[in-house]
Parts: sequence; C-alpha cells; structure tokens
Amino acid sequence: MATIMEMAAEIIAAHASTTPMSKDELIAELTEIHAALSSLEKGETIEKEEATEETPAVSRKKAFGKDKIYCMICGKGFKTLSRHLKTSHDMTASEYRKQFDIPRSQSLAAKNYSESRRQMAVDRGLADNLAKARAARGKKKK
Repeated sequence: MATIMEMAAEIIAAHASTTPMSKDELIAELTEIHAALSSLEKGETIEKEEATEETPAVSRKKAFGKDKIYCMICGKGFKTLSRHLKTSHDMTASEYRKQFDIPRSQSLAAKNYSESRRQMAVDRGLADNLAKARAARGKKKK
C-alpha cells in the first residue's frame, strides 16, 4: 500500500500535468494534500478554508487571447466561454463579468473565432438580408 506522501505526490503530479504550476505552488499544494490525507487517515474532519477573495487562475491579460479565451476560474481554454460557465461553474456571463470586473464591451469569445463568424455572415449576405427585412417591415408599418 502506498504511503500518504506517495499518494499526495501522485495527486499533485496528475494536477500538475494539466495545469502549469510554479515550484512554490507545487510545494504548497503538496503540503495541503498531505495534510488532508493525514486527517482522513486519522478519521478527522477536514475544514475547508473560506477564501475571502478568489484569485483568478489566469490573469485577465492572458485570459483573452486570439485563438482561445481562458476561464479565469479553472484556467481551461475555449473558443467561447458562455456554455462552459453555465455547465461547469453554474454561472451566467454577467455573473462572471461581475466577479472578475470584466467590462461588457469585452467579448467572451476568442478574437479569431468572432472574426471567422463575422466573415461567414458577410459571405452569406446575412447583413444584406437583415437590411431588406428591416426595410420591408418599415414599409408595412406605414
């Protein structure tokens, strides 16, 4: 059977393989996991510390990239965040913006993704069709 330290090291190794971590973060997490496993072995309850202010997993500058937008909660990259926020964090886009002080003018989609969708709409003539529909609706009201 593996020792508590070996189990903690395996947990941290799995986490570090998917999330970039500094040396200090690795040591801190190893200490925390080891303490939690030791408490469980002794039959003690683990008290979770209440974080007064959550620090983002990714800085705002790094979160909004050209090809991907990174979730500031978990650090995962996506083309668009809305669905991820709802399914993984049970949060709306406005709640996310409020939590991390993101302006409404900032898109929650990758720049290249937004641009490709815009170009697709232009290629299909959706703007022209919208203008025609608005003009037709305006004539009906008169």
